[in-house]
Amino acid sequence: MQIEKLRGKELDQLFEAVLSLRDLEECYLFFDDLCTVNEIQSLAQRLEVARMLKEGKTYHKIESGTGASTATISRVKRCLNYGNDAYQLVLDRLKEKQS
Repeated sequence: MQIEKLRGKELDQLFEAVLSLRDLEECYLFFDDLCTVNEIQSLAQRLEVARMLKEGKTYHKIESGTGASTATISRVKRCLNYGNDAYQLVLDRLKEKQS
């Protein structure tokens, strides 16, 4: 599993920091300080690509709808097919929250 390569004190601290955020406003503030606008937009774009792939959208529709490159779409698709199922976990939770 690739995640084992990532584990460490600094990442634990980052993830604990994210888990400590209480609401959207705190998330906006923290990520604005932590990341560049482009980094935040890239993360959001990947999640949207995952959602669209799970809905069965074509690469063309995803590319035109999100501005994501085919390389990014392929990378997200590979994670959906062979990853840790975390995209599905998050997408399911977001869907439940909207219901």
